[in-house]
Amino acid sequence: MTTPSPTPDAFPHARLDLSTRTRALGRAGCTVWLTGLPASGKSTIALLIEATLLRDKRPVLILDGDTLRHGLNAGLTFDAQGRAEAVRRAGEAALLLAESGAVAIASLVSPFRADRDHVRARHAQLGIPFFEVFIDAPLEVAEARDPKGLYKKARAGEIAAFTGVSDPYEPPLHAEAHVHTDQLLATECASKIVALLTS
Repeated sequence: MTTPSPTPDAFPHARLDLSTRTRALGRAGCTVWLTGLPASGKSTIALLIEATLLRDKRPVLILDGDTLRHGLNAGLTFDAQGRAEAVRRAGEAALLLAESGAVAIASLVSPFRADRDHVRARHAQLGIPFFEVFIDAPLEVAEARDPKGLYKKARAGEIAAFTGVSDPYEPPLHAEAHVHTDQLLATECASKIVALLTS
């Protein structure tokens, strides 16, 4: 005897709302958006935050700008329109992760306030916490680090539209956290951000 297939009425008609999902999981997700100049320390700090949260058994995933360029954001240009779309896509991916109860750590230069504010507004629209964190290193410090040699190439004219050299960076005006990577160790910066999340 075969078991009859379930009818459509056997499934929920409405998508679970965020509060129901949060109660079921016993936790709420959020997005931590790390923004700053290239080589300011975003990726290093993102990895440290991730490691800390994983030790506490919190689901967490990093959305790194460089990594996204090989997949989700492949083919996008580095002009203002391409950058805006890259940030928009990363923001939507972060929303999905945060809605699932995870902590989404977005680590992107995301140089323009309007693009970051759009991501913030999308989170507000869905009631998902959004923490903008300014990873602040003076240009001369970031350029002295230059682990990938990108500043050097930009100064030589080999890279067009490079943030901090030929393109502007607009620092946040109302970030939830502001860490100075020329004054603090990366571990200290990460600890400050984790403290913000757990508070």
